[in-house]
Formats: sequence, C-alpha cells, structure tokens
Amino acid sequence: MSTSSGRPQWLISLLLWAAPLAFLAVFYFFPLGAILDLSFARGQAGWLEPLRQVLASSSIRRVIAFTFGQAGLSTLLTLAVGLPGAYVFGRFTFPGKDLLRALTGIPFVLPTLVVAAAFNALLGPSGWVNLALMRSFGLSEAPVGFLHTFGAILLAHVFYNTTIVLRMVGDFWAHLDPRMSDAARMLGANRWQTLRQVVLPQLSPAVLTASLLVFIFNFTSFGVVLLLGGPQFATMEVEIYYQTVSLFNLPLAAALSMLQLLFTLGLTLAYTRLVARWTRPLSLQARRITQRPPTSTSTRWLVALVIGLLLVLLIVPMLGLATRSLVALGPTRPGEPALRGLTLAFYRQLSANPQGSLFFVPPTTAILVSLQYAVATVGLALLLGLPASWALAYRAGSFLSRLLDPLLMLPLGTSAITLGLGFIVALDSPPVDLRASPVLIPLAHTLVAFPFVVRSLVPALRSIQPRLRQAAASLGASPAAVIQHVDLPLVGRALIVAAAFAFTISLGEFGATALIARPEYPTVPIVIYRLLSRPGALNYGQALALSTILMLVTGAGMLAIERFRLADVGEF
Repeated sequence: MSTSSGRPQWLISLLLWAAPLAFLAVFYFFPLGAILDLSFARGQAGWLEPLRQVLASSSIRRVIAFTFGQAGLSTLLTLAVGLPGAYVFGRFTFPGKDLLRALTGIPFVLPTLVVAAAFNALLGPSGWVNLALMRSFGLSEAPVGFLHTFGAILLAHVFYNTTIVLRMVGDFWAHLDPRMSDAARMLGANRWQTLRQVVLPQLSPAVLTASLLVFIFNFTSFGVVLLLGGPQFATMEVEIYYQTVSLFNLPLAAALSMLQLLFTLGLTLAYTRLVARWTRPLSLQARRITQRPPTSTSTRWLVALVIGLLLVLLIVPMLGLATRSLVALGPTRPGEPALRGLTLAFYRQLSANPQGSLFFVPPTTAILVSLQYAVATVGLALLLGLPASWALAYRAGSFLSRLLDPLLMLPLGTSAITLGLGFIVALDSPPVDLRASPVLIPLAHTLVAFPFVVRSLVPALRSIQPRLRQAAASLGASPAAVIQHVDLPLVGRALIVAAAFAFTISLGEFGATALIARPEYPTVPIVIYRLLSRPGALNYGQALALSTILMLVTGAGMLAIERFRLADVGEF
C-alpha cells in the first residue's frame, strides 16, 4: 500500500521511528549492554554463572518472592482506594473537582526523598501524629512506630500510584454511556447486578491496564523500600543497588537486572496489548451526559466519604510536610519534642553559605539547575515522542509498532543504578564522551519522561476520527500536510499535557541522577538527599523547605495538565 505522495507506508513508519530508535540505541541499549557485558565478563565461571547463582541462592529467591508479593499486595490496596475514587471522578461533578484531581496527581511525580520526608513529617518520631499523642497523653516516647515497617512500604505505594487508577479508570468510566446501566435497571437488575454484568465487563480493560501499570511501578520500586522500609526489606531493585554499591558484585547485580528486565518486558507486552483494546478512536460524549451532581443522600455520602479518604491518604502527608517546614521544634524536657514556633528560617537559609566554602553550592542554585534540566528534557522528550506517537497511532497494527511499543516502557522498568553505571562505563570515549558532561542529566531524564510523553499523545492521536485525515488526503494533502493541518491543531492540548509530564518528572528524578550528576551542578532531589543525610535541625529544616518548593512546582505542573487535557484523553 502506498500513500498519495507515492511513499509506501512502511517507509513513513521507519522515518518516524528513526530518531526515537537511535536515541534508545545510543542512550539505553548501548549503556545497558555495556554494563551487562562488563558485569558478566567478571564472572570466573563464565557468562551463565551469575544466573546460576541467582537461581541457586535461597536468599535471592526470597528477594524475588518478596518483590512480587509486595507489588501484588500494593496493587490490590491501590485498587481498593482508587476504584471508588475513579467512580466518583468519572460519574459526578462537584465543587473543587479539578483542583482535587490535580492535587492527587502530585504524589506520582514527587521524588521518593520528598515522599519519605512527607511521611516522616507526619508519622515519624517527631511527626505531627506522634507530637499530638505525646502532648495529649504526656508520653516521653513516640507511640507510633511507622518508619521501617512493611506497612510504610504499602502505604507509600498507595500514596504514589492511586492517581493512575483515578485517571485511567476514571477517564474511561466517564466515557461509558450511562443509558446502558439505566436500561439494565429498567429491566429489573439491581445495583449489584448492573455493576457486575454491565459496568465491569466494559471497565475490565481499563482496570487491568491500570493494575498492570501500578504493578510495574511497585515491582521496580527502589526509594520507597530503601528509605521507608529499612534494611530488613529488599526488593530486586534494592538488591541490585546493594550488590553494586556495597559489595561491588557486578555479575550478580547484572543477573538480577536481566531477570528484572525480562519480567518487566513481559508485563509491558501485556500492558500495551490491553491499551490497544481501549485506546481506539472514540466518539467522545459531553460531560453533561455522563456526569452529574450527586443528588440523592446516598450518593452525597459516597462522594463525601471518597473525597475524605483521598484527602487523608494523599493530601494530608503533603500538608504535613509543608507545615513542618515552617515550624521549629525544641525540647521542653528530655525526650519530649515540642513546638517552638513558626519560622521562615529554613527558607532563608537556602541561599546561605554558613561555612564560607568556595565549593559550596547553595540550594537556590540547585533550583535553577533543575529548571534548566527540566526545560531541556521537555524539548528532547517532545522531539522524540511526537514521531514515535504518530507511528504508533497511524500504524497501530503493524509488526513494527507491535514490536517497538513495549520497548518504550523498558526504561521505566530498568534499575536506575544499573543504567547510571552503564552511562559511566559506555559513554566515556569518543564519539559519545559524555561522562563528565552535564548534558548527560537531561538525556537520562528524557529516558524516563519519553514513555510518559508517548502515552499522553498516542490516545489523543488515536481519538482523531480517521475521516478527517481521509478528507484531507482526498483533497491532495500530503502526509506532512495532514500532520500539520489536521493532527497538530487537534493534539495541541495533549502536547501541553505531555510537556507538563516531562517537566515535572525531570524535576523529581533522583535514581540515575545520583550517580551521574556533577557536584557543581546538583539537582534539587540530590541536595535534599545531602541535607537529609547530615545531622542537625537546620539541615533537616532546609530539606523540608526544598521538598515543599519542589512539591509546589510539581503541583503547578499537575494543575497545568488538568487545565489543558483534551476531553479526558490520555493514559495518565
């Protein structure tokens, strides 16, 4: 088959994939292959020896089992919280809905350091909950032991990933025709029968897709397990970090990374198959048809309870972080922390150099550096994401698209430690000698942001009615003219959403950045980590202040996403 301009479809598809594939080849597969080759080559008994060690070690098998177990349980808990919220967001209108939706999306783009600081400010030994209990009952020790527990891991994963269910399932729910449910009720079906026999079969692709994506993020979780779980809990990602940094056992770390990649590839294959089932051209319905204000007493109570649950689980920890950054603590008697008063000292100290060091980089400089990296990431991610999205949207059923679509998700399932080491090992000689260059940071951030950009644009492109493109082509428009005059005007808002995702993800990325960032060009998450690792109330307060600033900026990004989303089109 050929286009009207005489170019075959497969050639256009190859041209669209050229830049994204070249980027992934140079900055993902090449570094990953280099570290895997270096690691396996160190095995004294050959390439397969590390794999044999992994499968033979009972401790590693326990790590793998725990990885799957905590990911599965976290996913079930996330669905338990997210599905009622998806119903409320998908079917009802209420004051402050867009604001609440934006606020619930902030945790998803926050770095794990900020999340750990938020839960520490709320439930830590000197957190608001323990402070209130100690003052109320005259206790000398914190009664709530939250940090370094399995419950902390599960709660943090729910905090992170609930917005995925809210957005993916809630948006799909909003497009379901309510007249089908009304017809079932008129034929005698009760609420449970209508839900089970009419609504759930239609929702199942979206629910399964959201579940798989949540499972993938829980499966590859690193910072949450490391910072909130403690040393007694280890996932595959944490074990890779431990084997690499602490034991320098690169063969074993590489074997674990390869197993993790295989698992992730299988999950992403299933994910993209499910996405293809429900991201097809849609005749979008007006919100006045699918959504309504809660009118009955039962629906009002349901909406109020769901909103309250979301506020407690997703908003209160962030409020605890922000308010704790404005309060200094001081002991009234040994072992009992107490409030000392409101202060802006932690924010004022962000630009101070108390030791007068020539090598000191103030946190305010890190803010400017992070903003510059984020802008560069947006440009790169859009430059690469647009052609890949068009290729997937135009040629959804082609062999090339089916093959490459899952590969776009692989960077999200790759160990950040392994990838960072791969950058150091592979990109240290011409023509890609970037190991000492700050350019490496936005490249690493683009790897993470690129899949989100594609997942934001592809549904918008697929929702364009094919007859619009066909009409333009029948009038003599070339494929480039169709893209310029039909596609771009219709997906302009989706581009803004994709840019906002790339911007906020870049601001919060920590894993790979921690290994490849230069000391004179730190990002905000790196400075937060440095401050949290140092003793002293001032360092801790500055970390909270920086975390609050980062949270506010990412919140503004999520508000922009809500403002410019096109009729709830998108996977996130």
